[in-house]
Amino acid sequence: MKLSHQQLFSMHGTTGIVTGGSSGLGLAMVQRLAAAGARVHAFSRSGRPRAGGRIRSVTHHAIDVTDTPSVAGLIKRIGANSGIDFVVNNAGITVRAPFVRAQRGDWERIQAVNVTAAAEIARLAYPLLKHSRHPGRLVFITSMAAHLGFAEVTPYCASKAAVLGLMRGLAVEWARDGILVNSVAPGWFPSAMTKAVMDAGRQKKILARMPLHRFGEPDELAAAVLFLLSPAASYITGHDLAVDGGALAYGF
Repeated sequence: MKLSHQQLFSMHGTTGIVTGGSSGLGLAMVQRLAAAGARVHAFSRSGRPRAGGRIRSVTHHAIDVTDTPSVAGLIKRIGANSGIDFVVNNAGITVRAPFVRAQRGDWERIQAVNVTAAAEIARLAYPLLKHSRHPGRLVFITSMAAHLGFAEVTPYCASKAAVLGLMRGLAVEWARDGILVNSVAPGWFPSAMTKAVMDAGRQKKILARMPLHRFGEPDELAAAVLFLLSPAASYITGHDLAVDGGALAYGF
């Protein structure tokens, strides 16, 4: 049956998880998915939205994504109650420092949050995604740093390149189970993390090599996530969608 325009982008009847969902880009994703009809469980350290009011179809959970036993228990409870149809692995951290002065602990913490936690959440959600009626969807948030080198955030670059490889491997392996696995690579968006690594000089360089010459708006990224989770993307898997104002296309 051919779907209508509204049905193509509808999330009605689905339940899913968004990590790092209490603020910034993650909260924009949560709000957009809820507006499209999804029941969303937002994972974050705070367990509450930092902007705007609460939404009836959104449940915020205070949890550390690197605490695998706690995450496993929460995913099991959500799955037992409603099943899980999608997961968005958005939680991520970075530290700005020259690589030769970077601390071993910072490297390990960045890999633990950005790579290991994302992989563990995917693994834990797999049985539920496999039995989704829609079918199951998994979206990772990568970065321009998965494709381009950025000075003084090398551990972050390494982590996002790993996430990109994780996405592609799972897309191939889990296709037989009816699970679609993709990722979204944000360009430069306003967030606490980008502000932490941004200065006037870096901002000028970034905007100069971006064809649209502006930063993205959170809802522009959220719309891309919605697309990959919606029926409109039913023939897309193993794809990293750049939402970057043309940064990857820039030449000389």
